[in-house]
Amino acid sequence: MSTHAENLKATTPPDDLSPITLLRFATAGSVDDGKSTLVGRLLHDSKSVLADHLEAVERASRGHGATRLDLALLTDGLRAEREQGITIDVAYRFFATARRRFILADTPGHVQYTRNMVTGASTAELTVILVDARKGVVEQTRRHAAIAALLRVRHVVLAVNKMDLVDYAEPVFAAIAEEFTTYAGELGVPEITAIPISALVGDNVVEPSSSMDWYGGPTVLEHLETVPVGHDPATGHARFPVQYVIRPGTAEHPDYRGYAGQIAVGTFRVGEAVTALPSGHTSTISGIDLLGTPVDVAWAPQSVTLLLEGDIDISRGDLLVPSKDAPATSRDIEATVCHVADTPLTVGQRVLLKHTTRTVTAIVKDIPSRLTLDDLSQRPSPGELVVNDIGQVRIRTAEPLAVDAYADSRRTGSFLLIDPADGTTLAAGMAG
Repeated sequence: MSTHAENLKATTPPDDLSPITLLRFATAGSVDDGKSTLVGRLLHDSKSVLADHLEAVERASRGHGATRLDLALLTDGLRAEREQGITIDVAYRFFATARRRFILADTPGHVQYTRNMVTGASTAELTVILVDARKGVVEQTRRHAAIAALLRVRHVVLAVNKMDLVDYAEPVFAAIAEEFTTYAGELGVPEITAIPISALVGDNVVEPSSSMDWYGGPTVLEHLETVPVGHDPATGHARFPVQYVIRPGTAEHPDYRGYAGQIAVGTFRVGEAVTALPSGHTSTISGIDLLGTPVDVAWAPQSVTLLLEGDIDISRGDLLVPSKDAPATSRDIEATVCHVADTPLTVGQRVLLKHTTRTVTAIVKDIPSRLTLDDLSQRPSPGELVVNDIGQVRIRTAEPLAVDAYADSRRTGSFLLIDPADGTTLAAGMAG
């Protein structure tokens, strides 16, 4: 997601940008594992909480009868969350240190809200998965690891929390770390870092713990500040989903026709030959407008308006790609989906499929298998997927689409399945 400030600064190639990088990360874990407390501790100890916000949390803590500052209230903003003591919604927080800027998504832990974890982790480059040191790896831990692997989150931090309640015992941490690392490794998670913490006390969150001298690794914040930021969206197969056609029709610009949207992947340049998909019509970029200013080059994730030579039929939902690198279109999609609706997804079901800015009708042709979280086996031909299931699907669309492999592009390799009757999101899909 590009911001207004980022676009204002985006007047030179990506290599010339500030060395201060941005990391998007999400937290996940079971109920009462301490996710909101960890986030609150990160914000509090890194001096990222405004004074008036901190005073409000102090008052709320006293109102709940707490004897110390309840850091979970820094993120549990909904009244229902505060009353129940659990996170319901995805809480986004923005903070920065001298070394890096952060966008954090604190996701719910209850199995009922696993769908929210999919939302929070869909744009994350790192996921912090919390485990209660007293309980170890549970089913929800495995589910969150599977979702992180499915969403191609490159970096996973296992935060073994509440170490103060197991007397900071190294064997407890080591056993949990080994079990989780083995499981996540089998899922294909490329990088796993295990850190023993106590979010309530503050051990190894921002400052190193004096109670765990046997641990020599980084604190959570230190790891967040130094982990390599992932793939540069400005590189790769260039893709521009058309969001809106601009025809001002003013006396100053009577013939102006621009195609507005956000570059999903790659870089576009004036003079470059492009193809509109699915029609296959070709043209050449005659101009690029960035915040009303003409530029010669633009890259992901900038929001721009492309001007093309000639007058070809292009509308919302079309995909502009370099002609020399145009992908094939198809009406058949094979993908892995995480089912998020309360109603099941069944073979033969008619759905809407939303890919970038294009929405088409489709049918679920087959559900070949469903993932079993316990042993990572595939149950063949389940017939349906119910809420929180992860499975393989085959989909036939009414119109051809240019869907990339999710491994190549998280933006153009993903899609949503939607109930055409009421607009409910049924499943999040990853192609390839």
